[in-house]
Amino acid sequence: LVADIHFDYKIALAAAKAGADKIRINPGNIGAPWKVKEVAEICKEMNIPIRIGVNSGSIDKKILAKYGSVTSGALAESALSQAEMLESFSFDNIILSIKSSNVMTMIEASELVAKECEYPLHLGVTEAGTSYDGIIKNSIGIGALLCKGIGDTVRVSLTADPLEEVRAGRQILSSLGLSQKGSINVISCPTCGRTRVNLIDIAEKYKRAIADIDTRGKTFTVAVMGCAVNGPGEAREADFGIAGGNGFGVLFKKGKPVCRVKEEDIIDILLKETRSFINAQ
Repeated sequence: LVADIHFDYKIALAAAKAGADKIRINPGNIGAPWKVKEVAEICKEMNIPIRIGVNSGSIDKKILAKYGSVTSGALAESALSQAEMLESFSFDNIILSIKSSNVMTMIEASELVAKECEYPLHLGVTEAGTSYDGIIKNSIGIGALLCKGIGDTVRVSLTADPLEEVRAGRQILSSLGLSQKGSINVISCPTCGRTRVNLIDIAEKYKRAIADIDTRGKTFTVAVMGCAVNGPGEAREADFGIAGGNGFGVLFKKGKPVCRVKEEDIIDILLKETRSFINAQ
């Protein structure tokens, strides 16, 4: 549980004493250095890390004047200077977070900080927008950095149900092979003239059905393909899947057809195979 504190250092002290696992502050808006020092001292006593969060609205005024606008360099320098403040109080249990609503600015600032220090980095595109736009922006920003080995924790920011943030974050990690909790990687084709089943509806229903399924730490791939002509071959790397026919589907495993199923039974068959795969020793 991360306590996100702004302006009132006393709330940070109370949160630390109450058992928060991490305190997120911006030394720039907590106030005088002695207030930051008190927060650092209580966090050191409780062995709680402090996450320094820097965004467009919290850059040190002198640094902002130096750069003239909110640039990646301004964000990076502000984050590093605030880390130096905590270090001056003999506190180094620090996580740095540099966020921006501009994807490229967020990426470049995080890269600059990663070159200058070894503190863990928390990644995210802030104020990313509604579900569709926000997921795209976060996937690009977070994904680009994770591909370079930069980043230790992530938060997908969306103007949507918080559960969507969690699902999107997990999917980003899963897509990069970084999920430690296991996941189901669903691959599906974009449909073509050979598609004779309602593939879009089938894929969406299957995704909803497995949204909260416990994979017991297993990671595997399920294919939902439009036609039985090319589907099994194109998705031969999937552990199992369905390829559509004219009113039916072909269940296949590792690219090899197993049996035909009625179109209306496809979801049930996929779920049955999913549970069987998870429960297999």
